[in-house]
Amino acid sequence: MILIDPPLWPARGRVWSHMVSDASFAELHAFAADLGMPPRAFERDHYDVPEELYQAAVALGAQQVGCQELLARLTGAGLRRRKFKPSGA
Repeated sequence: MILIDPPLWPARGRVWSHMVSDASFAELHAFAADLGMPPRAFERDHYDVPEELYQAAVALGAQQVGCQELLARLTGAGLRRRKFKPSGA
C-alpha cells in the first residue's frame, strides 16, 4: 500500500510530504510514475512530494497517515534505508 504523510516538511522554499510503500519499492516507483514524480524525487526509501501534489496522490489511492505511522510501517516492512553515518561521526 502507498502511504503519504501530511505536507509538513519545509525545504527549498516549499512544503513537502513523504510517500512510501509498505510492500515494495517497485510499487512505490510505479505509483510515483503515475503521479508524474521525477526519479530524482526518490531519496533512499521515500519520495519527497510537494504540497501541491498531495491531494493528487490521495486521489490516486495513497493512504493518508501520520509521520510516525508512516515510519513504523516502512520499518515494519523492512524497507527503511537509513542514511549512512561514517564511523567516528
